[in-house]
Amino acid sequence: MPSERITFPGHDGTELAARLDLPEGPHLATALFAHCFTCSKDIPAARRIAARLAAMGIAVLRFDFTGLGHSAGEFANTGFSSNVADLLKAAEYLGGRGMAPALLIGHSLGGAAAIRAAGRIDSVRAVVTLGAPHDPEHVTHHFADALPEIAENGVAQVDLGGRAFCISRAFVEDVQGEQLDSALHDMKAALLVMHAPRDTVVGIDNAAKIFLAKKHPKSFVTLDTADHLISRAEDAEYAADVIAAWARRYVDLPAAAPTPGAPEGVVRVTEVDPEGFLQDVQSGHIHLAADEPASVGGTDRGLSPYGLVAAGLGACTSMTIRMYARRKGWPLTDVSVDISHDKLHAEDAGDGAPGRIDRFTRRIRLGGDLDDDQRARLLEIADKCPVHRTLSHGARVDSVLVGPEG
Repeated sequence: MPSERITFPGHDGTELAARLDLPEGPHLATALFAHCFTCSKDIPAARRIAARLAAMGIAVLRFDFTGLGHSAGEFANTGFSSNVADLLKAAEYLGGRGMAPALLIGHSLGGAAAIRAAGRIDSVRAVVTLGAPHDPEHVTHHFADALPEIAENGVAQVDLGGRAFCISRAFVEDVQGEQLDSALHDMKAALLVMHAPRDTVVGIDNAAKIFLAKKHPKSFVTLDTADHLISRAEDAEYAADVIAAWARRYVDLPAAAPTPGAPEGVVRVTEVDPEGFLQDVQSGHIHLAADEPASVGGTDRGLSPYGLVAAGLGACTSMTIRMYARRKGWPLTDVSVDISHDKLHAEDAGDGAPGRIDRFTRRIRLGGDLDDDQRARLLEIADKCPVHRTLSHGARVDSVLVGPEG
């Protein structure tokens, strides 16, 4: 996934740090991601969602709000209103590049900011919130003990997630005066609310209030056992997959556009997690996941490489049998193929050469009122499956090292 490090001026002119994740194929639409309170653009949830959307042709701009992450400015001088203003400046930057955002995604307080900003960005067609509060004032619960000091002195230093932040009276007054119901009521864009029932930071009741305040079109999807930061890889990946599928219904992707990502006839495998083995497998508009079991350092969220080979053999076997039976007009009602894989000594396989070879064993079930001759013939036809022939006769693999551009 190509990615650009960029900066653009925020609400007060200070430079905001951003990352623009781009599709490897045609650019069909653009999304804008707003991170959670005191977080950054580089949290795992943001990275994974951006990667998944980029794989389907949607570029994603994720940036650090003023005073956070790598962005300039003083966090103590910011508030909810400045977050909304930063979002509008990000949308303005994208519009200047001919990439006006059609999708807004906001995590936690960033979700509330996305709701507030959506009606002021003409290009936005869909909005997604992840663990968002219904009332921005909710964030003051994180530093409730410091509120008296802030009221008296105008500012206080608080500890949030092990980091020190200066919270001003202006910030508190800003979120206290903010209501989202009017923005939700007037929102023309489609809304997807995603929330975890066990979220201990922003309760699930917030999702209910957001959902009820919005007119249709709207959708709600639970994040099940995810935590507020969606920190587990499997939860972030699930959220990304749901957003990618849901957004296609509402974001106006060009109907006649070429297939994003991998060219026709090419299967593209892209690393998802550099610290593990999870891979995104793309062929046209089809996406699969490949992984290794947890016992060898993977996360077991996709078929293993040999599992994918076995799947190809099983699918090809079933298709070949079905095509033959259909052509003959035989009463075959259903086919299933169980594939197992192991390695054995070549001498034991009768090959004669030293070393070990791979063995795939097929257990084929044929349903229907077939006689013994028909069943025997269909078993013979299974061996004519093209993938079976490739595995039996061997194949040549040519490798070419290419640069990042192609």
